Amino acid sequence: MSRHDTRTLLLLLERTQAERDAALADAHRAQMAAGRQRAQAAQLQTYRVEYQQRWTTQFGREGRPEIVQCYRSFMDRLDDAVRQQDVLLAQAEIAAEQAQALVVSRERRVGAVRKLIDRRLAEAQLLTTRRDQRASDELAQRHSQRGPLGSGQRVQ
Repeated sequence: MSRHDTRTLLLLLERTQAERDAALADAHRAQMAAGRQRAQAAQLQTYRVEYQQRWTTQFGREGRPEIVQCYRSFMDRLDDAVRQQDVLLAQAEIAAEQAQALVVSRERRVGAVRKLIDRRLAEAQLLTTRRDQRASDELAQRHSQRGPLGSGQRVQ
């Protein structure tokens, strides 16, 4: 393998590793974002349950119509917020899954480039070994043709 080929493949490897590293960073950010959305959804659900329990107890003692109306109105807005947060969470989880799939794809590409480099280096090593063997065989053959004295002259 020529130096140019080696340099080109090493540059390709460097580039694919940089792409993989960028994908890893993006996947980490996407996971963090999904985690924040998950935490926000859990907080909203907890708040909704606590609010409902508090006012259920309050209505057991006294339930004036205007207070009940305010409660229902607020619960409707809270339900909307929970639904909206669920949508945001689903989108964040999809983005995190897609980012992870990209990491896997980039990692495969890095592996393929490494395998190509290894294969090319093995081929170059095999060619070198064969060339060395051929040269050694030719030298031995020339040496044997010189005769027993090795002077290049034949004995009479």
